[in-house]
Amino acid sequence: MGVSIIVFEINEIVGMRSIMPQIKPEWYDELIIVDGGSTDGTIEYAREHGYNLFVQKEKGLGAAFNEAIKKVSGDIVIIFAPDGSFLPDRIPLMIEKINQGYDIVNVSRYGYGAKSYDDTPATAFGNWFFVKMVNLFFGHQFKFTDFLYTYLAFKRNLVKDLNHDSKLMTWNQILMLKAIKNGYKIIEIPGDEHKRIGGSVKVSKLPAAWIIFSTIIKERFS
Repeated sequence: MGVSIIVFEINEIVGMRSIMPQIKPEWYDELIIVDGGSTDGTIEYAREHGYNLFVQKEKGLGAAFNEAIKKVSGDIVIIFAPDGSFLPDRIPLMIEKINQGYDIVNVSRYGYGAKSYDDTPATAFGNWFFVKMVNLFFGHQFKFTDFLYTYLAFKRNLVKDLNHDSKLMTWNQILMLKAIKNGYKIIEIPGDEHKRIGGSVKVSKLPAAWIIFSTIIKERFS
């Protein structure tokens, strides 16, 4: 099956220079960078190095995924951030698991021996809380150890089959919950989260927490 990697970023020139060369061309058939409107040279770097890049039309993480998924053609889609927190060496294992028959591969920072080196007490508590909440509502179908990392691989046909067309920052989480409710197969694999090496966190914690909470409630009772 063909593999498409979606790289999402905004103002990540330091991470791009360090991380992008670690993504081996033999791992994918197509790589698309969706840029949120960088002004630090990220766009110029990507184009100088021959990467396929487009600037998203609408702002926000969900809009980036929503626009990018309409452009890729691979049977397998991998969501990747080049800020140093995602380990590129997880990509071959993610592809292997999809080829074994799983529909979604969720990389976990907290299970199977993995660890986050970028946690704060607030983010660690937030993930713990939302994992507990999701497992309470959906645990009879699948139990998560990490729900918020956004490092995913999935079969592209899921987006169409599940009628998934959201612009919310919880785009990945909605996809996973819809997949669980419809009987698709999910697996987690371990992946350490390293400290970001450039750029800054783009998401405000309290508004993000409310959106995540609302997403879980909506998917549970829809």
